[in-house]
Amino acid sequence: MAVTFELSSIQEGIVSASIMVGALLGALVGGYLVDRIGRYKMFMADMVFFVVAALACAVAPTFELLTGARFVLGIGIGIDFPVALAFIAEFNALRGRGGKVSLWQPMWYFATGCSFLVLVPFYFLIPESGHADLWRWAVGFGAVPALIVMLIRHRYMNESPAWAARQGDLHRAAEILQSSYGLTVTVDDSAQEPAATGPPSSGLREFARLFSPRYRARTILAASVSALQSVQYYAVGFALPVIIAALLHQGRLTSIVGPLIFNLVFGVLGGLLGVRLSNKLGSWKLAAGGFAVCFAMLIGLGLVGDAEGAMLILVGAMLGVFVFFHSYGPGAQGMTIATLSYPTSLRGVGSGFGQAMLRIGSMVSLFFFPILSANLGTGVFYVVAAAPLLGLLVLLAIRWEPTRVDVDAEEAADLAAAAPDRHPAV
Repeated sequence: MAVTFELSSIQEGIVSASIMVGALLGALVGGYLVDRIGRYKMFMADMVFFVVAALACAVAPTFELLTGARFVLGIGIGIDFPVALAFIAEFNALRGRGGKVSLWQPMWYFATGCSFLVLVPFYFLIPESGHADLWRWAVGFGAVPALIVMLIRHRYMNESPAWAARQGDLHRAAEILQSSYGLTVTVDDSAQEPAATGPPSSGLREFARLFSPRYRARTILAASVSALQSVQYYAVGFALPVIIAALLHQGRLTSIVGPLIFNLVFGVLGGLLGVRLSNKLGSWKLAAGGFAVCFAMLIGLGLVGDAEGAMLILVGAMLGVFVFFHSYGPGAQGMTIATLSYPTSLRGVGSGFGQAMLRIGSMVSLFFFPILSANLGTGVFYVVAAAPLLGLLVLLAIRWEPTRVDVDAEEAADLAAAAPDRHPAV
């Protein structure tokens, strides 16, 4: 993109960060609407953003239109995460939810690796004079899986039964349980429906609940881990092609094949190991361990500096270890903590807020990394190392483990204590 539009380092930061500005807006608005109008409607609507915006990015003739199309694409991304993670949390039993919610991380790296895999045949089929536009093929191709996912969601997905019950529509919740799980559920029409607890009355009130005494520490932890892991990922993991081409002075084919290997091998395997150990270690230990190793690797990359010859192998190994432990730990756990720390009534807003903090971290990283790397070279790794260090300090200060608590039962107990004369139906 920088070559096509002759971008300065500041313009490169703007076009990179534009997608995250949209994702920030999508996360805040989408997270609220997920709790208001339901998971399924939002899950279908956000795919339109992916299809239209991906095609618009691919054919964008100017820097301004490209930036606008990436902003729209970001809105879809911001909406999709809170909905998807709420679905996963509410369609699974309490035990093992941490691993299932975290499963998006290895799939993220698998998808990212496949994006580079798409480029390999185009690299050899398209004349070298057209290689500067390879990014158009990669971005435009994103509309294809988006259409496929839209059809799959329409065919196989249903509304969350927990959300339907929360709205007081117990008959619909029973129908969903029948179609999704094969369970025969009988609704006691004489019981007081859970709508008595009430859907959220206003967006501001629900956001304020995130900082109530019950949830304040959880919100700070989820927001911090989400934002800081995003800073380190978008500065290193996402920027691997830039690091390989600009900082390590390698060719275009290496900048395609290198990230492909890092994502499909180190990213996927690290994420799968984190999923495997989620029930045993929990989110807190995974995030803390991952941040610690990532901090060590970033300091090591800064110390090595400009590498040549055999030292490139060492740099490659440290980048691989960084990607592995980012995927293993904090890469997934920010959103896992944000999703599992709140009950059904607050899950969309909570995970949406976590996504918003993640996008703020990514905006900072995407905007400043091109500028800092242009001025500091490999010294930029020392600056990025502040992110995992801060993340580790926050985790040491707040030792909350969401995978060990049934937050819906916790909310029910709070409601019963506040109004002992009311007995919502279960």
